[in-house]
Amino acid sequence: MTQKNNRVESVERALSILNAFKEGNAELSLAELATKTDLYKSTILRLIGSLELFGYIQKTAGGTYRLGPALFQLGGLYKQAFDIEAFVRPILAELVEHTGETAAYYIRQGERRQCLYRQNSPRSARHHLEEGILLPLDVGATGRILLAYEPGAEHDAEIRKQGFYVSLGERDPDVAAVAVPVLSRTGRIYGSLMVSGLRSRYHEAERQQALEALLVQANKISAKFDSLGI
Repeated sequence: MTQKNNRVESVERALSILNAFKEGNAELSLAELATKTDLYKSTILRLIGSLELFGYIQKTAGGTYRLGPALFQLGGLYKQAFDIEAFVRPILAELVEHTGETAAYYIRQGERRQCLYRQNSPRSARHHLEEGILLPLDVGATGRILLAYEPGAEHDAEIRKQGFYVSLGERDPDVAAVAVPVLSRTGRIYGSLMVSGLRSRYHEAERQQALEALLVQANKISAKFDSLGI
């Protein structure tokens, strides 16, 4: 196996086998794969062994090859990701329009939380978030929500009882945030929805207004995710 410019030739060869299957060529023989990929049959057989193991290729009763179910599953996940984004982003925009503050959707990634989607406040002075950023779980509104609703969580019962969490300067002394869980119909946590702003203007009345909007929008996301079977 050789690697050039962060490219792995054996992986590219395996992908070329998958790319050989086109509309009208749902099943291919070993000879046809060799013709379409310019690979030796012995090389194809070795690569197909791994592709079969992971469900990307199937061998038919007639000895030909076809794409396996793993690709269907990945395709579903790919489509699902776009369905999620297309649904969540307008909700974040609504929250920003309603509150004037920054809105975000977080998920748990191992022992940290990740800002998956965000819509920053249009105000020049604001709490600015970057999508993809990883932050601690044990401080901040969304982190506390994600921890409180994890399966088997024995602490933070008060958070689960009230159904939201308010952070006042926990991670950043100048920032306040209100977060709510996004839960499945069975109570499994999908993620956490949040509105955050500068403490100098994001007072209790504004936070209460944001909380009411968050609860409505979190229910919408929950229903959508349930319908997608996430």
